[in-house]
Amino acid sequence: MRNFLSARAKAIPPSGIRKFFDLAVSMEGVISLGVGEPDFPTPWHICEASIYSIEQGGTSYTSNRGLLPLREALSVWLRQHYNLSYSADEEMIITTGVSEGLDIAVRAITDPGDEIIIAEPSYVSYSPCVTLAGGVPVPVQCREKDHFRVNPDSLMEKVTSRSKAVIINFPNNPTGAVMRKEHLSAIADIITDHDLLLISDEVYSELTYDGIHVSPASLDGMWERTITLNGFSKAYAMTGWRIGYFCAPPEICDAALKIHQYVMLCAPVMGQVAALEGLRRGEAEKDRMVQEYRVRRNVFVKGLNKIGLSCHLPEGAFYAFPSVEKSCLSDNEFAERLLTEEHVAVVPGSVLGRGGEDHCRCAYAVSRENLEEALTRMERFMHRI
Repeated sequence: MRNFLSARAKAIPPSGIRKFFDLAVSMEGVISLGVGEPDFPTPWHICEASIYSIEQGGTSYTSNRGLLPLREALSVWLRQHYNLSYSADEEMIITTGVSEGLDIAVRAITDPGDEIIIAEPSYVSYSPCVTLAGGVPVPVQCREKDHFRVNPDSLMEKVTSRSKAVIINFPNNPTGAVMRKEHLSAIADIITDHDLLLISDEVYSELTYDGIHVSPASLDGMWERTITLNGFSKAYAMTGWRIGYFCAPPEICDAALKIHQYVMLCAPVMGQVAALEGLRRGEAEKDRMVQEYRVRRNVFVKGLNKIGLSCHLPEGAFYAFPSVEKSCLSDNEFAERLLTEEHVAVVPGSVLGRGGEDHCRCAYAVSRENLEEALTRMERFMHRI
């Protein structure tokens, strides 16, 4: 049967995150720090709005671009929060999660052989999406000595005549790194000088703990070169609702819309109604969750450093990215043994790209009680090895 498979499908690896998640769910008593999903349920008023809509018969298709009231609300929200100006009618698509937004963004701009530079370590889907679009993923390593931010010199080394775009994700999964305005400006200069596009995945934008999130499209000369992706999964605890949004100049948005029309048609209307309710009245609950993540971050990162797993303080998202070098194990060996011997699931950094080696991703989107128990087990593991 393998002869029937496409070369592109065979070329992409299975998700390294899911491998450890599947192992964890098959074992009893596991504390999973492996999957990036809030442990909070979706706030009830958001669920209730969706339920009421269903009761009123709101179960049909929406416009391909998504519910107009949601797009209009997002247009206002983006202007108020991130100084971004996007037309609800021409420059926005509601997508089935940010994952679909990334897919249609890459496919809308990529021709066979185009090089797409990806800041790594990164979420596991970026490189496979480029491969599936016929492009060539080119990793640029974000190093710990640079606080896991994109180094302009390292980026310049990757730019060639075949470069088409750069993909970044800040606040970052898996490192929790944040790019401030001065860091983004240096990257923007390279993108402008070399006539590139930027795909900016900002799904963790509202989980910025120190300072404010800066969206690259708000910088001078970058609006027309940026595809902005965001969504409701993380900040509003709405992972299963699968609602994201895609914002770009009209020509790029129209190209992406054609792909969206054929492969997705529209995002689920129930999720779009829920997202609108979250946007209108979900600020207080969102802020409460973010403040709890901040407390968990401080407790967990302090605990990691105490037991000998050196870890910088993440400025955003809900991931800690400790070094496991002191264990004298590779990151894969560390994760496998920690799971089998102490029933704590983490993700080896090497599955998340260059710069992830000798680190592990730990999601602290779990209860403080579980974080403290995980630290106890990890300390016991470190002492033993």
